[in-house]
Amino acid sequence: VQVEESGGGLVQPGGSLRLSCVAAGSIEHYTMAWYRQPPGKQRDFVASIHSTGSTYLVDSVKGRFFISRENDKNTVYLQMNSLKPEDTAVYYCSVLGRNQYGQGTQVTVSS
Repeated sequence: VQVEESGGGLVQPGGSLRLSCVAAGSIEHYTMAWYRQPPGKQRDFVASIHSTGSTYLVDSVKGRFFISRENDKNTVYLQMNSLKPEDTAVYYCSVLGRNQYGQGTQVTVSS
């Protein structure tokens, strides 16, 4: 499923952003995931949302990030609150395990 990520930007520590991932086709039956790649590092898994709506987030973002989906809009969201400088990365989405990403969206957390 081809996807396009958006919503990134420059934000101060403690700020919030909401990322969107719009798919070219239906995501209704897929588990969708967000990943991120900090500068000079590998891409890592951040969060996933099953077709049933159940979610999983890595410990480093639990309580700060929230993943949601709107199947009728073929869209997955990542609400990011209480952002920290270490959240700086390019964020990507994909069907879980498919590794088919868009161009990503840059998130920079800096004062």
